[in-house]
Amino acid sequence: MKYRKLGKTGFEVSEISLGTWQLGGGWGKPFDEEEAYRTLNLAIDEGINFLDTADVYSGGLSEKAVGKIIRERKEDIVLATKAGRRLNPHAPEGYTPANIEGFIDDSLKNTGCDSLDLVQLHCPPTDVYYKPELFDALDRMREAGKIRHYGVSVERVEEALKAIEYPGVETVQIIFNMFRQRPAELFFSQAAIKDVGIIVRVPLASGLLTGKFSRDTRFEKQDHRTFNRNGEAFDKGETFAGIPYEKGLDAVEELREIFPGEELLVMPALKWILMHEQVSCIIPGASRSSQVTSNVQASGYPDLTGEQMERVRDVYDRAIGPYVHHLW
Repeated sequence: MKYRKLGKTGFEVSEISLGTWQLGGGWGKPFDEEEAYRTLNLAIDEGINFLDTADVYSGGLSEKAVGKIIRERKEDIVLATKAGRRLNPHAPEGYTPANIEGFIDDSLKNTGCDSLDLVQLHCPPTDVYYKPELFDALDRMREAGKIRHYGVSVERVEEALKAIEYPGVETVQIIFNMFRQRPAELFFSQAAIKDVGIIVRVPLASGLLTGKFSRDTRFEKQDHRTFNRNGEAFDKGETFAGIPYEKGLDAVEELREIFPGEELLVMPALKWILMHEQVSCIIPGASRSSQVTSNVQASGYPDLTGEQMERVRDVYDRAIGPYVHHLW
């Protein structure tokens, strides 16, 4: 495993880390405590030292599992969580200092930690980024010791650029993959100037970039890949990175030609992200422990060639960009 600096937090984090949404809820299966612990322990055994969770993942059960593992293990693990999505309705008016502090207090109880390493606003509506009083409150919570660092998880590049105007924002979590390339055009360079850590989520476009799926693939009724393809439950960019499923399958076939001999595209797809030096870490999910082993191998995968990078960009420009580029 290789490690990278997470912006100005001072943390050195595994470039392949772990997102815990897939431990349960939203992926067609209930939370399985035994499998969650097995997955988390294996991740740490493989050198992963950054675990990303959220208070809404399985109603707090993911936070509890992550907190328990961190307390039990001797390794230095960074616990990152998120706050805000418990608001109902999920509207800008709900993002008040009192509400966010209440969510943070709940996360402290769930994890059993005295202080949270990193708290991220959880994809708030765009208007929230124009509420300086909220970021002032996060500064106060950091000074009080409830949180060590804070950042944001965003849907759109414009939100990321606005967020890093606040000096206290130390990390940005954003969707970036072969099918969502816009962040690299301006945001990455601006984040580097301000020494903001970049956490990449949805790196495999909800599994589409693994190359495992076909037109005959069926997902569980409770899986967001069934019920959120058009943004029925939350931003559609979170599901298949916002790409129409069939168009994505066609593009995957083009990508296969760029990486002949690869049964699956997991390794080149993750390595493509790591080719961007501004990225601090990637947080692919794992619904079972065996997927952790597959994901971490990307850290040692050979660098992509300049020709491969150009051909991936060509596929994006022709087949994918028109569907996503100016939306996120």
